[in-house]
Formats: sequence, C-alpha cells, structure tokens
Amino acid sequence: MGQIRAGLVLAWLCGWLAVATAAANAQETSSVRPSFVVLLSDDMGISDLGCYGGEIHTPHLDQLAASGLRFSQFYNTSRCCPTRASLLTGLYPHQAGIGHMMEDRGLPAYQGNLNRSCRTMAEVLRVGGYRNYAVGKWHVTRHTAPDGPKENWPLQRGFDRFYGTIHGAGSFYDPSSLVRDNTMISPKADPHYQPQRFYYTDAITDHAIRFLEEHQRDHSDQPFLLYVAYTAAHWPMHAMPEDIARYRGRYDVGYEAIRRTRIDRGRELGWISPEWKIPGLLRGWQDTEHPQWEAAGMEVYAAMVDRMDQGIGRILQTLSEKGIDRSTYVLYMQDNGACAETVGRKGNAKHPDTIRPSQPTFPPMSPDQFATPGSTPDQTRDGYPVRMGKQAMPGEEDTYVAYGPSWAQVSNTPLREFKHWVHEGGISSPLILRGPLAEGLAGNWVDQPAHLIDIAATLYDLAGVSYPVDATALEGNSLRPLMEGKPLPDRLLFWEHEGNRAVRRGDWKLVAKHSMPWELYRIPDDRTEQEDLAKKHPNLVEEMAARYEEFARRCGVQPWPLSQ
Repeated sequence: MGQIRAGLVLAWLCGWLAVATAAANAQETSSVRPSFVVLLSDDMGISDLGCYGGEIHTPHLDQLAASGLRFSQFYNTSRCCPTRASLLTGLYPHQAGIGHMMEDRGLPAYQGNLNRSCRTMAEVLRVGGYRNYAVGKWHVTRHTAPDGPKENWPLQRGFDRFYGTIHGAGSFYDPSSLVRDNTMISPKADPHYQPQRFYYTDAITDHAIRFLEEHQRDHSDQPFLLYVAYTAAHWPMHAMPEDIARYRGRYDVGYEAIRRTRIDRGRELGWISPEWKIPGLLRGWQDTEHPQWEAAGMEVYAAMVDRMDQGIGRILQTLSEKGIDRSTYVLYMQDNGACAETVGRKGNAKHPDTIRPSQPTFPPMSPDQFATPGSTPDQTRDGYPVRMGKQAMPGEEDTYVAYGPSWAQVSNTPLREFKHWVHEGGISSPLILRGPLAEGLAGNWVDQPAHLIDIAATLYDLAGVSYPVDATALEGNSLRPLMEGKPLPDRLLFWEHEGNRAVRRGDWKLVAKHSMPWELYRIPDDRTEQEDLAKKHPNLVEEMAARYEEFARRCGVQPWPLSQ
C-alpha cells in the first residue's frame, strides 16, 4: 500500500490542489489558533468501526473519517494506563512513570503515577494561552481516594475543568471514583447533573458538550483542548435497552460469519491485504456451549460502541453549531486492542447464585454514598448482588460480564493477539484525524506507521507552542507532514508491556511474548504475523534487538516480572 491512497485517481490529483488551497487558507487565518478535540475509546478492536470494516452502526465516526484522514498503521501501547500516559505526554509510558499499571514498584519507570519530568498536553498548551478540559477516564495516578493526594489529578496537571473517573473501570450505571474538578461525587447526589437514568457514556458526552458551551460563552477568545476519554467498550457489558434492541439477533450467526464479513469489507476499503494469511479461530461457533449468552455479549458490546458514536455525533454537532468546526482538529483513537479478559465469565465466588433474587440481599446505599471502590462492585445501589456467569445475560446494572476472547478476536480482525500483548492485535488502533490542514486529503488513507507519542508533538506544532526545555524530551514526531501529503522521517518505534516487547523499523517488526524468543515479520506482507522470518534474517534480528535494548536502558524498562 502506498504512503497515502485516494479512493480514485481523480480524487488524488484534485487532492493536491486542495492541499495547496487549504494551506493558503490556513496561512490567511494564522491569527486564529486551532482548537483540539481528542477522543479516546477503551478496549476496542481495529475493525469495530464501520469505516474500518465493522458492522456496528458508527455513522458519525464514519463521516469523520470521510472528511479527514484515516490511518491504517497507527499504534497504541497495548494497555489502558500506559496508553494514557503516552497520549498525554508524548513520551513512552516508562518515561512518564507508568511502565506498567497503577502500582508503585519503587522504580522511576514504574511509579504508577505521572512523574514531574513529563508535561501533559494541557500543561504545555496552557502556557501557550489554551484552556483545557478533560472528560471521562483519567487512570494515570494510583491515588484515587477522595481525601488522598491529588497532585496527579487533572486540575493539577494543566486542565481547567474535569468530569470523570480517576479509577480505570467500573459500572456504567454507578461508576466508582467519579469526580467533578477536584471533588469526588456520587452520581445519585450530584446537584449539577441528574439525568432520568445515569449512564456513564452519556454523562461523558453531556459534560464534554457542557464544557464546550461554557468555553464559547466565557472564553471564546481563547483556543481550547477538549480531551474526551470514553470507557466504552470496556467491561462490564452495560448498555441502554434501546441500543441493545438494535442489535438483537445480529450476532446469532457466530464468530466466523461476522469476521468473514469484516475481512471482506476491510479488503474493499483497502486496509486489509488479500495476501495476508488469516489466523484460525480460537473456537468455532458450533463448539459454543451457551450461544445465546455469547451472542448477547456482542450485542451489548455493539450497543456500547453505538452509544459512544451517538455521543461523538453530538459533540461534532456542537462544534458545528458554535461555528468552530472548521478551526478545530478532531482526533479519534483507541487505547489498546480488543480485550480477551474473562472478567465475570466464570461466575462470582462471593455470590454464586446467578439468578436475580426476588429481594435485595445487601443494605441499600444512600444517594450520597460513593460506589464501591475498585473495578468490580459487590452490589447495586438498591442492594441487589452483582451477578456474573453464563446465566447473567449482560446489559443490566446488576450484571458484570466481559464479552470474552472469541468476540475479541472478531473485534481485532484480522490481527493476532489482544490487549496486553504487543503483536498487532494488541497495539493497533484506528486514528481518524480531521482538521484545517487535512481538508485537501479528506477520505484518504495514511499507511505510514504512527504512534500515540506523535499526538502531543502534533498538537504543539499546530498550536505554535514551545515544549519546555526542562522536561523529558518528546519522543514523537508531528503528523503535520502527512496532512500536507509528505512522509514522516524514518525512525524506530518501541513497545514493552509485562515483558512483551517489540520494535518497528520501516517495514520490519521484531516482536516477542514475555520470556519467548524474538519473532520477525515484514508487516506489509504479513500484518497478521503468521510467518516468522527470524531464522532467515538472523543479522536483522540481532541488529533490531540491540536497538530495543538501547531503548530499554534509556527509558528505564526492567525485566518482567519486576522483583518485589
């Protein structure tokens, strides 16, 4: 695939003229600094969106792709916390202090907290005159208690307003660690937001729109950054009934039929090569013990993505209504590949009865009481036990179930492995980028590899702000050249998570699972990583492995598991 592909030759030729026109227009309006909306979703695969071949109804993201650039080889870090650290700082996660998750391992690269050597996008842009807003999942500090340290909460890291969760996961109907600005709140006793039924995806959207409207009312003379970190479609599978109804029966055909449709569509779109070998299924639909329960998991997952897309559509509509859509860059990406974790799929040891009891079995919680800390609650607010296992049909508030490895494989179509691993299925994400400089190449694909570390550098370049000299030097490159029809400079990209490690150089990728030997793949020919070429190219393996070791030493990467 070429550096940038147009759908038609004529569109390609016309695109160059449009790029020149867009550049001229941008020069004429140079006094108007751009604003930024950065959208991040959670635990989704690269093929889930319609514009990447999926059957889930995502018309607003599809339209965003049609009016901007779509990346075929954009990468995250394979896990939620490290990805957020990289996105917010433009560094590899170890450099920001989050080499693993939210625990302090007593090592500079494994603090479970953003360090003071890094700077967030908000901190840098604030110095350049920007106002900054964050909504949704924060998850870059180990301090989540309402009365604990807050030096790494959003308002202390450059944001002017925040609404969301400090912790990483929880109920969509009653999330734990919900915070407005610096104050932890209960969704049931929030005087500023009382919807008919609280659903976290909607709450994230509503507050993103609220911050946009308040900004335009009170600070319209300043540009802004709006960071919107949805928790869809992270477990548990919770969705609104009307959204689930749209997908009822859609997945009864099973894993293979849905994956085949996605492969065919991905080939039509041009990002999946017909030459790639497709990995075998983890399990056939005919071997599924509980097909109705399995299908329901994917129905709810699709409904969660659908609801998020509806919210993104409302945010885009607000930009348009306020007349700032043409001066605002909008970027959408995902924090890791699809999640094969089995949370809730084997039942709940505390509450083995998976049938909803006729009466509450816990004392009801008061409206002002905070939800149970942690990722998995014991009860609902009205006192019913949280149910798990194969009799707990997902969707409602008293269920807590993940959609499982087989559907995660479908979400990652056609790539190998999942969240946690640094094979392509763990680290590949859509990137959709719309903005003034990209107008001339609207609808095109970008095939050159790019990474989360590039996002901060891109925003600083477009905003014309300087990065502080006393902070850890940025690792990423600005993506501006790609918006101008030019290539990025040659470079190496690196990954490490839980001992899973990789390095990308040009068309080549060296990758290994924890404690396993290196594997070598030529990605344009074998994005699905099916033919290991390590034995055919031992010198290349040695050379790339040496570069990985240099990266590991420079960034403080330690052998896994870390010694306690």
